[in-house]
Amino acid sequence: MEQSSKLHIVAFPWLAMGHLIPFLRFSKILAQRGHKIYFVSTPRNIDRLHRSPQKLSSNISLISFPLPSMPGLPPSAENTSDIPYSKQQLLKKAFDLLEQQLTTFLQSTKPDWVIYDYPSHWLPSIAADLGISTAFFSLFTAAALTFVGPPSMLMHDGDSRSAAEDFTVVPKWVPFESNVMYRIHEVTKYVEKTKEDETGPNDTVRFGFAVGKADLVIIRSSPELEPECGREWAYIKEWLDKKEAESVVYVALGTEGALSQEEVSELAFGLEKSRSPFFWALKSSPGSTQNVLEMLPDGFEERVKHQGIIYKEWAPQVKILGHKSVGVFLTHCGWNSVVEGLSFGRVLIMFPMLNDQGLNARLLQGKNLGLEIPRNQLDGAFTSDSVAELLRKDKIDGSPNTKKIRGLLGDRDRNNQLAAAVVHYLEEGRTSRLQAC
Repeated sequence: MEQSSKLHIVAFPWLAMGHLIPFLRFSKILAQRGHKIYFVSTPRNIDRLHRSPQKLSSNISLISFPLPSMPGLPPSAENTSDIPYSKQQLLKKAFDLLEQQLTTFLQSTKPDWVIYDYPSHWLPSIAADLGISTAFFSLFTAAALTFVGPPSMLMHDGDSRSAAEDFTVVPKWVPFESNVMYRIHEVTKYVEKTKEDETGPNDTVRFGFAVGKADLVIIRSSPELEPECGREWAYIKEWLDKKEAESVVYVALGTEGALSQEEVSELAFGLEKSRSPFFWALKSSPGSTQNVLEMLPDGFEERVKHQGIIYKEWAPQVKILGHKSVGVFLTHCGWNSVVEGLSFGRVLIMFPMLNDQGLNARLLQGKNLGLEIPRNQLDGAFTSDSVAELLRKDKIDGSPNTKKIRGLLGDRDRNNQLAAAVVHYLEEGRTSRLQAC
């Protein structure tokens, strides 16, 4: 019997919105070419995602696996946005317990490919035993992957770096000059989190097996899916429409990092002192019982009511960044956010906090693609004056490369070509495997 030219693909992302959404976007690209996609996650995460357009409904199946309970995690916690950063290792342990459910599913569906995320260190070996090709879909930069370390080292010897200071220098395996390294305040929380809970594999081990055992490594370079926002966007757009072109500062620092009371106050005073119109997507940190508005300086909301908006819900980031009135993006330097900001030619004001964000900031600063808020390298302290100074127009106008990079990251035709090349590789890989059988 002639084999079908269409692929069956399982997509299995990590339990974070910054991973779920790009995985779904890539799944839709594959589905548009007629391939059958099984998008696998947990029930509450599936509910969070918007349904695929009707024309793709027959090609994308959303599959829910109940997340096993884990002592120390709230029963409803299925996403990094549901918990404080200190409990992420527990969530990864619960995620690891999905192994048997996914194995059974792979055995019954027999897909051609499984596309997975960095925490799934156990998945490549299982897929190999079942004769399924594997693709690691990296939502981190190539620079960040290089900094993490060679997969062969991470799989066999592990990462010898154990103190925060070890991550503030260029790794010995980087053979060229580089400024991509952490500052101590950016990595301290990660090291502390790892030391607190050593009963499971840490992130470097997960990266080692995820990358080293993959048949294919895909590094994201296209804009992620933007959600439909309904009436909320109409309200935001009406406010943005009244502002001058490229005058608004959009502030969004992710959903995982927790700002201290002092940090919230200094950012708030800095925005106020800058006198620039701003839109601040400010949400309570996961696990926090304190209302985020209570962390703002006394009288701040009243003083800035004609200057800016403090938005406490999930903001339609792509639409905001795409609006002509937005000129500056004050970001935590998560790579998805960076790609979105640069694709619209926005000036990046960088405030890295966790994970790969410090490395991304060094990479961007080295290429003159962003301006980093000056901070104490040991504890991350900064002042409102430094924020206001950086938002001055003459400072912003001094970062010319952001406009140039827009032609690269904002070129949808080029992005579509690159995505098509990845899909073609997946298709060719299946053909080669069938010929070898």
